[in-house]
Amino acid sequence: MKTIPEILQEIRPEFDFAKSTDFLADGMLDSFDIVTLVSSLDKNFGISIPGTEIIPENFQNIGTIETLVQKCRSHA
Repeated sequence: MKTIPEILQEIRPEFDFAKSTDFLADGMLDSFDIVTLVSSLDKNFGISIPGTEIIPENFQNIGTIETLVQKCRSHA
């Protein structure tokens, strides 16, 4: 199983995600990247992220993405 930072690096290898607290504001992820990320997270962690959870606040940084994954795991 890949980690969230590994998945992010596969999507956008040109960025150092550890140095940002807001991936969207810093231009590291766009809407297409988020769709790709959601798909990768679903597949990698065996979860299903509901459409209502695909909001910018859940994809700001590694911590918010981890929280989203945990939330989806607990509802699975």
